[in-house]
Amino acid sequence: MYRRNIKHILIPLAAGLALVIGYNLFLKPILPPMVQRTETVEPVAPPPAPPRSGSPESEDKSVRVLDHSLVPPTPHGGLLEAIRDEIEKHNLSLAETKLKELPSAVLSDATSRPFVAILWNNLGLQQERLNGTRASVKAFKLAADLDDSNSVILMNLAHAYWEQRDRGLNAEFLMKLMKVAPEEPFPHLAMADLLQEQDELQEAAKHLDQAADRARHDPGLRSYLAAVTTKVRRTQSVESRMTAKSSTHFVVKFDGEEDQNTWISALEILEEAYREIGQKFSHFPSKPIMVVLHAKDSFQGATGSPAWADGLYDPTLGRIQIPTQGATTDPKWLASVLRHEYVHALLHDRFGANSGALPTWLNEGLAMQLAGDAWPELDRAMRGDITVIPLAYLEGSWGALPASASTVAYAEANSATRYLIERWGMARVDELLNALQAKSSVADAIQNKLSVSYEQFHRQWLESFEASQP
Repeated sequence: MYRRNIKHILIPLAAGLALVIGYNLFLKPILPPMVQRTETVEPVAPPPAPPRSGSPESEDKSVRVLDHSLVPPTPHGGLLEAIRDEIEKHNLSLAETKLKELPSAVLSDATSRPFVAILWNNLGLQQERLNGTRASVKAFKLAADLDDSNSVILMNLAHAYWEQRDRGLNAEFLMKLMKVAPEEPFPHLAMADLLQEQDELQEAAKHLDQAADRARHDPGLRSYLAAVTTKVRRTQSVESRMTAKSSTHFVVKFDGEEDQNTWISALEILEEAYREIGQKFSHFPSKPIMVVLHAKDSFQGATGSPAWADGLYDPTLGRIQIPTQGATTDPKWLASVLRHEYVHALLHDRFGANSGALPTWLNEGLAMQLAGDAWPELDRAMRGDITVIPLAYLEGSWGALPASASTVAYAEANSATRYLIERWGMARVDELLNALQAKSSVADAIQNKLSVSYEQFHRQWLESFEASQP
């Protein structure tokens, strides 16, 4: 997610909006009554999350379900059959209770034990379907404890660990998974991610190559791996010349000659943000966060960021990246950018592999509100006779937005999120985030947690904003 510098485009914005409005009025067909867009902006999909052997949405769920139709011939067959039937009838709480109450003789029996593991696995899949992977991790782990040679069970546990950013997805577990499922690309992809977090980029690239070798028949996954590998190798090249300094919760990398006077200030700002924003948000990162300070002439090339960005959080590599020009002469700018990107890092840490479920307008809005960004330019950009971009069009990536549209997008995100917090409070916002994390759609999450439809929220926010204007 990018934090942008908008001061240089506010004047051109007025002229641009006039042209856009004229285009909308005289050349474009009228959109539905709710709102009109300022220009043709197609929603852009976020960078893909590392998929299961493709994407979770397209995955054949039968691959993950183990056949439990045939109960093994043991003295405990009646107990196992009863549990199987409860799972099939979706009586999940009762099935879980019965599994927990199985006598030790069943679990120690060589014939029954693997079947009990299958029952736990299939129960976990049903729990995941209803409530997401947070609800299924325990069942998959119990299944793996009973049968750690079953590749389907271990893969299910690995994906649940991945989505929850669970520390159980460690090197030891992944090495075991590679042996049990040698043709699967996912263990190598997950190992690469783990190595990236440890700043072992060269080893991470090797595992990405191995994942690509095992994804020969999956063009989508190969495309993703190619993009990540390019980014890892580029980052390795850029950061190999840098010096690293650590605090309790952060690692700051910087150019040893140019940025030596900046890293101390950066660490102080970040540690304060860790305490203050963590208390507001009731969440603290699960691991140290890396921050890279780029020389002024290398930031855009090293990060691939838009020309208008003055900082970004890269969720693929888990890094806050900012240019250092002006850092020593404008400490307020440095604090603002670091705090803003820290919120993005915090949100990514909370959502883990489900980060794509968080709409960009809410992600950016929370970054501005929780970081305490003072951007009076954004409120000014919302005033006057302009049409707005519907929030539904601002859920995906903004990287391809032109400068004028991105200004409106940030202004709306800031205003809508401020209204959300002031109207419902952070506790309700937290519930909304939980619903999104559990893979509810934005519309369903708003309806269920705020008791208004997405369109009603949009309309009420705009009415509130207009009423607050002088």
